[in-house]
Amino acid sequence: MEKFFAVKEKGSTVRTEVLAGLTTFMTMAYILMVNSGMFSQLEGVSYDAIYIATAISACVGTALSGLLAAQASAMGSNAFFVYTVCLGFGLSYANALVLILLDGIAFIIMTVTGLRKKIFDAIPPEVRVAIPAGIGLFIALIGLGSSGLVQADPATYVTLASFNLLSDAVAWKDIMPRLVTLFALTVIAVLTCKKVKGSVLWGILSGAGLYYLLGFTVPGFYDKFSASLKLDPFAAFVAFKEDALGRVFSDGFDFSHYLAAHSNMELAILIATTALAFCLVDMFDTIGTLYGACARGDLLTKEGEVPNMEKAMLADAIATTCGAVCGTSTVSTYVESSAGIAEGGKTGLASMVTAALFFISLFLSPVAALVPGCATAAALIYVGIMMMNCAGKINWLKAEEAVPAFLTLAMMPFTYNISYGIAFGLIAYVFIALFTGRAKKLSLATWVIALLFALMFFVTH
Repeated sequence: MEKFFAVKEKGSTVRTEVLAGLTTFMTMAYILMVNSGMFSQLEGVSYDAIYIATAISACVGTALSGLLAAQASAMGSNAFFVYTVCLGFGLSYANALVLILLDGIAFIIMTVTGLRKKIFDAIPPEVRVAIPAGIGLFIALIGLGSSGLVQADPATYVTLASFNLLSDAVAWKDIMPRLVTLFALTVIAVLTCKKVKGSVLWGILSGAGLYYLLGFTVPGFYDKFSASLKLDPFAAFVAFKEDALGRVFSDGFDFSHYLAAHSNMELAILIATTALAFCLVDMFDTIGTLYGACARGDLLTKEGEVPNMEKAMLADAIATTCGAVCGTSTVSTYVESSAGIAEGGKTGLASMVTAALFFISLFLSPVAALVPGCATAAALIYVGIMMMNCAGKINWLKAEEAVPAFLTLAMMPFTYNISYGIAFGLIAYVFIALFTGRAKKLSLATWVIALLFALMFFVTH
């Protein structure tokens, strides 16, 4: 292992690399439960199937990446997949997988041909910076909603759920999960402050423990508990084969359900813009994460670049394609990779350890299935919080920067759609440039992408 990964040459040891890989796994293992719970809301998709799909794609993506960057189904892209593309646009689970497959293939082509950089440069910096923050708010809103802390209101659109124990309209069985979410979020925050590795995972597990403890105070909570227990770890593999594996090919290209209420042009525009949105989010997320992780570990080249960037991007693209075949959303590099680097990991051995642990987790689905949604909701809220830091890079006093950035950031949660946020920000940037004499600075690619998003509104929405 030392020779193959050049461990000594890079100033590390096998023990350090193993610990770094373990740390990375601990910090991102929550995706197994969060992603599975999110996808299980779709018709014909089971928790177990997505659990296996998530673990396999994480294992493959992380093993492919030789840059210490652990990969799994991306937070943000998975929410976009479930709540916007499927539940919002009306595409089926299998149809949406086709868009992920197109994203992966396009990403491979762009990486190999060098087109990736041109598209990256075509998106204004103001929009690029705001995208992660907008996704963060979007994810946090999903967590707040799924936990029951925030509810729909006809007058104010959203409102805080009631905690009034004296009200006849609110039952303790409804209040209890909300308190579990707040408890789990507090645990995550406290453990993070104390620099405890895997704080998100420990927060989820603590919330799950409190949930089952408080379950004794809810009448009938444990009546059917034993019957719902799953003891066979291989049952999840059967569900994976039936519900997820290869669905992109067997059912994905059948858009008859969508075409029953929409035209071919609407479908074409929807596919083009949504696949583009997936690709842009994946690209910015991966590039930003790689730069941040390598900078933290002092692994950047003398020119300030990520070593083997193209190989890392190619690994990301291949993993996304694999994820589509397995039945899950975009596979991307995780910011939690920096936790392993902080532990001293400097070689691909750390990635292989993380991948091995994801392989082992394939057989732990019965345990993961016990984690309640109110506990994983805390992870969604916290991830949303962590993604907001980039908003500080925006110059809020310059309208030409602030307006596109704000629209990108705000329209994602307010419209419950990531692509709408990117579209509003980009179109606003083009119009402001057009009427302030800066239109000549816009590249042809910027105009084309903005036009595609504009067509999305006028033709499909």
